[in-house]
Amino acid sequence: MQATSLTCHANDPDVTCAIAQRLGARLGAGDVILLSGDVGAGKTHFARCLILSLLDTPEDVPSPTYTLVQTYPGRNTEIWHADLYRLASPGEIVELGLTEAMVEAICLIEWPDRLGDLAPDTALHLTLSAPGAPQERHLHFAWSDPRWAARLEGLCDG
Repeated sequence: MQATSLTCHANDPDVTCAIAQRLGARLGAGDVILLSGDVGAGKTHFARCLILSLLDTPEDVPSPTYTLVQTYPGRNTEIWHADLYRLASPGEIVELGLTEAMVEAICLIEWPDRLGDLAPDTALHLTLSAPGAPQERHLHFAWSDPRWAARLEGLCDG
């Protein structure tokens, strides 16, 4: 399968949040978003906005840096937010239950390079970067699963 991509430009955190909310409305059980980017690029901000858009009752959405995984009761399916930065081996991913969650829930996974061969082929890859101004972000989406093309149509449009 050929990889396809889309890049959105956000000039402040509110635009990044709006893109996350639009994406959240298009997700369902079994959707996996792999979030990459340097420290401070906005991975957790994006995930927080997306998660909050799917909750009936707003709640605190902390970074899972130290807990590794945070789960939330989404409207239609459970949401898993994982930060794999501190993992030493892909075996720990299985122990966390993340492999099952990638089939049954919406999963947002920071530092997905730690997944190794466990990264699903159907995942949507999102790389966030800070190209210039302090609040500016580029959100580069890439996928090989053809279902993402229609689901991401108009995502960058406000």
